Amino acid sequence: MKQKPLQDKIALVTGAARGIGLAIAKRLAEDGADVAVLDLPSMNLGACVQAIKANGQRALPISGDVTVSADWENALRQIIEHFGQLDILVNNAGIAGPISPIMNYPDETFDHVMAVNARSVFLGMKYAAKQMQTRGGAIVNIASVSGLSGSRGIVAYTASKHAIIGMTKVAALEFAAHKIRVNAVCPAPTDTQMVQILENTLSPDNPELTRRRLFASIPLGRYGDPAEIAATVAFLASAESSFMTGSALVVDGGMIAS
Repeated sequence: MKQKPLQDKIALVTGAARGIGLAIAKRLAEDGADVAVLDLPSMNLGACVQAIKANGQRALPISGDVTVSADWENALRQIIEHFGQLDILVNNAGIAGPISPIMNYPDETFDHVMAVNARSVFLGMKYAAKQMQTRGGAIVNIASVSGLSGSRGIVAYTASKHAIIGMTKVAALEFAAHKIRVNAVCPAPTDTQMVQILENTLSPDNPELTRRRLFASIPLGRYGDPAEIAATVAFLASAESSFMTGSALVVDGGMIAS
């Protein structure tokens, strides 16, 4: 039987209870990895754990806040105690924040979005790399097409995604000596609850109107599917991308090409 591309690998996926994070955890398990999944205590990881086990792999659910150093230390301690190693980190946890012009954007909300989206990536890379430095590994950070251009009304989200791409490049340079590769994925709007909330926020009386406008901005004429983002993450986590580090891989249906 042909060996799966992530056979004998141990992965950690943040924000794994739903959406892109759930799809990533499932795909990594399909490719042979055992997967630890981290999300807030209020989030139900049951479906994610079930999906991992359905693919014949071990699952470790962990409750924690990705903005808190102590929770990262606790997560890594549990992973090492349970699995003995960490080979792959996917920093997926993130929030969109409100839609508001800069002049009206709440200060505390800006700080919160930056903490969840950007500080979490810094902490994840910091603590995961300490576990990976003796055996190498792969880190994949989920950014966005908003990290490559400006987007009206979502200043904190846009700033945080630019920060993720910048940190990805710095970490790629610093971690190369330890054989730890670091890359980012930049999706266009993807068919998740986050995008559904966006549709309802921009067009409360007619969410379909926002959907059609977003479709029109994407040459392929549709949202991304979480499984398509997960496939890109699985590629970056595998030996198939062994000469890639410091990249920001765009998965956007042609959005930024237009």
